[in-house]
Amino acid sequence: MSAPSSSPPEPTAFRGLMTRWATGVAVVTARAGGVDAGLTVNALLSVALAPPSLLISLTREADTTPIIQRSGTFAVNFLAADQRGISERFAQTIPPADKFLGLPLHRGTTGAALLDGTLGAAECRVAAWTPQYDHVLIVGEVVRQEIGRDAAPLVFFRSGYAEASGPDGLRLAAARK
Repeated sequence: MSAPSSSPPEPTAFRGLMTRWATGVAVVTARAGGVDAGLTVNALLSVALAPPSLLISLTREADTTPIIQRSGTFAVNFLAADQRGISERFAQTIPPADKFLGLPLHRGTTGAALLDGTLGAAECRVAAWTPQYDHVLIVGEVVRQEIGRDAAPLVFFRSGYAEASGPDGLRLAAARK
């Protein structure tokens, strides 16, 4: 382990550290005024069981952020290991409508797109909105949930996706040089 520094790390160095934290992968979706938006996230956590609530962290510039702000709702779609293509699509900077083209989905009670074939989804009502640096932390109270299929999760580690080796096993990505 390297010695601690007396000054904060540079953003690139901090990003390198955070690649060592394995995370699940989800797609956050929202709908306002007939417009769908969505993006891939791994900054997601369960806040409380009573009431059931989640926290997501989005950049202020993400096209989904103002849609969530206008609608006051969002959905979190938990991706399965075989949905890497969906994760990559929603991670791109492309028009929001293009992200949804040809994807099988259904609408939740909030109107947000719920992607078919996921491990599950949670529809949330915004309970707190906290600007923090170049991001906004959004706490959502879960108003409805769906349990999806039983499959291996999509996992991100060391700037790469984990590979499923069956429904109960994952092989993490090798370190990138």
